[in-house]
Amino acid sequence: MNLILKTERLILRPIKFEDYSDVHQLHSLAEVDEYNTLGIPENEEETILHVKKLIDSNQTEPPLAYTFVIENDNQFAGLISLNLGRAKYKNAEIWFKLHPIFWNKGFATEALKEIISFGFNSLNLHRIEAGCAVDNIGSYKVLEKVGMTREAHTRQLLPLKSGWADNYGYAILSTD
Repeated sequence: MNLILKTERLILRPIKFEDYSDVHQLHSLAEVDEYNTLGIPENEEETILHVKKLIDSNQTEPPLAYTFVIENDNQFAGLISLNLGRAKYKNAEIWFKLHPIFWNKGFATEALKEIISFGFNSLNLHRIEAGCAVDNIGSYKVLEKVGMTREAHTRQLLPLKSGWADNYGYAILSTD
């Protein structure tokens, strides 16, 4: 996949093997891990395997996912992904993780708007979903800013380091 998406301040480019070090650092931060079900990697090898899976999902035909590195001024800012569901349903799920130095600056909102637009306009999706822990105020505010609707409150769905957490389910339709 050679697709590159651009916004006013960001470049979203496909994840590549050379990103593993930045991804490892991102996933090793306690504040990023707080609401992340992946957990802090034990070592770089674990991150390398994870990155390879993301790359493989990008490269299947058709792709199972579109996972991008988010860059601002040529600096690694985080990751964002659109994981495709079954073709018949024309749906996908998005997730994003930003390095804390990029929090509260509108970067997540900007990246999310772009990937939602890509999903609806280029992939002809009907529905895009997302979820986050109910205590992850920053993430659900971003989901709401881009026009997603909270549709669900699922009890004890997420296995976080702090224990089982409730999840808010969000969605946006192509007609919204």
